[in-house]
Amino acid sequence: MPPATLTEAENWRRTTPSFIGALFVWLAVFAAYSAAQSQANPEPRFEISFPAAVSSKPVTGRVFVIVARKETPEPRLQVGDWNAHVPFFGADIEQLQPGQPAVITPNTLGFPFKSLGEIEPGDYYVEALINVYTEFHRADGHTIWAHMDHWEGQQFNTSPGNFYSEVQKVHLDPAKGYDIKLSADHIIPPLEAPADSAKVKRVKIQSKLLSQFWGRPIFMGATVLLPQGYDSHPDVRYPVIYIQGHFGLEAPFHYSEQSSDESGLRQFLEHNNAQWVSGYDFGKQWNSSNFPRMIAVTFQHPTPYFDDSYAVNSANNGPYGDALLTELVPYLEDHFRMSRQPYARVLTGGSTGGWESLALQVLHPNFFGGTWTLYPDPIDFQRYQLVNIYSDDSAFLAPGYDPPIPERPLQRSVEGQVDTTVRQMSQFESVLGSHGRSGQQLEAWEAVYGPVGQDGYPQPLFDKLTGKIDHSVADYMRDHGYDLRDYTERNWSKIGPQLVGKIHIYVGDMDNYYLNLAVYRMEDFLKTTRNPYYAGSVKYGRPMKGHGWQPMTDAELARMMAAHVATHAPKGENTAAWHYK
Repeated sequence: MPPATLTEAENWRRTTPSFIGALFVWLAVFAAYSAAQSQANPEPRFEISFPAAVSSKPVTGRVFVIVARKETPEPRLQVGDWNAHVPFFGADIEQLQPGQPAVITPNTLGFPFKSLGEIEPGDYYVEALINVYTEFHRADGHTIWAHMDHWEGQQFNTSPGNFYSEVQKVHLDPAKGYDIKLSADHIIPPLEAPADSAKVKRVKIQSKLLSQFWGRPIFMGATVLLPQGYDSHPDVRYPVIYIQGHFGLEAPFHYSEQSSDESGLRQFLEHNNAQWVSGYDFGKQWNSSNFPRMIAVTFQHPTPYFDDSYAVNSANNGPYGDALLTELVPYLEDHFRMSRQPYARVLTGGSTGGWESLALQVLHPNFFGGTWTLYPDPIDFQRYQLVNIYSDDSAFLAPGYDPPIPERPLQRSVEGQVDTTVRQMSQFESVLGSHGRSGQQLEAWEAVYGPVGQDGYPQPLFDKLTGKIDHSVADYMRDHGYDLRDYTERNWSKIGPQLVGKIHIYVGDMDNYYLNLAVYRMEDFLKTTRNPYYAGSVKYGRPMKGHGWQPMTDAELARMMAAHVATHAPKGENTAAWHYK
C-alpha cells in the first residue's frame, strides 16, 4: 500500500519542533559570537556622572568630554576658543540623577572631529564638564532651560556652579574601543570681582524689566572710571563716555593706576599683555594736568544666550535696550555726577561694542550726542560677514557656482589666509549647545535679531549642519530694525536731522571677520544723504589692517569726543569746568 498522505497541518506539527530547535541553537551561537566580538572590540565610549555631594537634585544642562594632547592648562580651559581646535564632544542632559551616567558615543557630535571614532590612537588628557542650566518661565509664555550667567560672561568652562572632573591621562584607540568613566565631582567656585579704587567703581543692580521678562532676578552692571579731581570738584557734572563691548569687569579703556616704579611696572605689563600697556599709558594721560575731565563707563549686561545683550530690545533676550536707558543710566546719573544732557553722552566700542554703539545712536538719536564706532559687527545684513542673508540659499557656500566653490570663510588673517569657515564655526556652536544655547557669536546674533521659535528658543537663521538659510528669519531681522544700514536709510527723513555730525566709523580694510564689507555699504548710503547730509566720517585702515584697528589711541579718542561735546554744548554751558588741572 502506498503510504498515507500527510496533511499540511500534520507536516507542520512534525517538522516545526526540529526547525525551532535549530533556530534557537543558531540564535544562541550568534548571540555568543556577538557578545564575544563586542567584548573584544567595544565602541569608544565615555560615561560621565556627578555625585550627590555636588548636587542632590537632578540636573538639566549639557555634558562635555574634552580630549586634549596637552596636560596644561587643564582640558576644560582649552576649549573656550574655536581657534584652539581641541577635540571635545557634547550632549544634552535632562533631569539627570546623581550617579546616573550620561554617555558620549561615536554618535555624539564633536569638534573639530565629528565623532570619537575620528580621534587618532594615542595618549590624551581627558576631563568632563557639565554646564548646568536654569529653568526660566518667561513673560512671553515660554518655559526654557538655559545657562544663567553668574557674572562670568557666559563662559561655560569657568562659570561658577558648573561641575567638572579630575583630569585623567588615558590611551585612546577607536579601533580597539574603550569605556572611560569620569565623575564630575568638583564645582567651579564663585568669581571674585576686582576691588574698587579711588577712581574705579563697580555697580550691579537688579533690573525690574528684565526680571519680569525672564521670571527670575536678572542683573545689569557698570564699571565707572572717575576723572582726576572728582572729589575736589563737587559742583561739576561731567560728560560721559559710554563704552560698549563684551562682558568684563576691568576698568574702562583698561585704565591702570600709576606706580612709583613706573619703568618696572611697564616692563611687567609689556611682558604679560600688550593691551594693559595701552591701559597703563591711557591712565597716565587720564590723570595728567591737561586731560579733559570726563567720566567713562562700561556696561555689563550678559543674557542667558551670550555675554552681552547687544543693548537693544529683542524677542528672545527681552527689553535690554529699555532696561539700559531707563534703569541703568538713570541709576548711574543719580549716583555719580554725570551730565544728563544728550549732547554730553557719547558712545564708542569695538566689534560687538561697535555694533552696539552705532545701534544706540541711530535707534535713540536724541539720547546720545555721537558715536565713534570701531570695527562693528555686521551693520548691513547683505554683508552678514560674507553672506547675503536675504538672497543666498546657503550660509556655507557662495551662490552661482556649479559645482560649488570651496567653503565660505568666517575668519581670515590680514594676509587673507582662511582660518575658520562658517561651516566649522557652526559645528563648534552645535557641539556647545542645542536650541541656540552655544553662547557663541552666530547664535548670539540669532538670539538678538531673530524671532522666537515655536519651542521658545531662538529660531535659527540657518541650519547649523547644512547651512540652509531660513529667509523668513532674515526678513524678520530686517523688518525689526536690526539691519542698521537698512534701518537708517528707511528712517533717514525722521532721524537724520538728529544724527548730523554724530556718526563716525573706523574699520581695517582686512578685518579678520570681513566686517569692513558692511561698513562699505553703510558709507555708500551715508555719502548719498541729503536734507540733511550726515556730516560724519568713515575711515579705513590700510594696508592689511585687521580686526581691532583704530586710527588713534584711546586717549586721543577720548580727547576727540571731549572736543565734540564742548563744540556742541548749548550756549551758557560752562565747558571750562571740565578742563581744570
